[in-house]
Amino acid sequence: QGQLVESGGGLVQPGGSLRLSCAASGFTLDYYNIGWFRQAPGKAREGVSCISTNSNTDYADSVKGRFTISRDNAKNTVYLQMNSLKPEDTAVYYCEAGGLSLPCHWPGSVATMTKGEYWGQGTQVTVSS
Repeated sequence: QGQLVESGGGLVQPGGSLRLSCAASGFTLDYYNIGWFRQAPGKAREGVSCISTNSNTDYADSVKGRFTISRDNAKNTVYLQMNSLKPEDTAVYYCEAGGLSLPCHWPGSVATMTKGEYWGQGTQVTVSS
């Protein structure tokens, strides 16, 4: 049975960086679009970034220019490099793998992502001084 495991979260000061990893086991990420979501306490889940099977990418306006998503199919892993972190980036970050439910082929598609076929338990990111 396939699963995703996120890692790389932690406590960082404003302006700092973190790199989140999303590692798959039991299935091959090559065939899936991958979405990163985040959810802060008391707030709705938000699509942050996505990468398609052919490495097309999209980002929420709130992270554009600061976050970079990438995939390493050889390692069956997707990464989210987060730079210039702000306190409002504090949240639990989740990755999901899916097809049509995680579109990532046009600007703004990240906001239309719903639910993937696979998802992880999340990793906490806290940005605070």
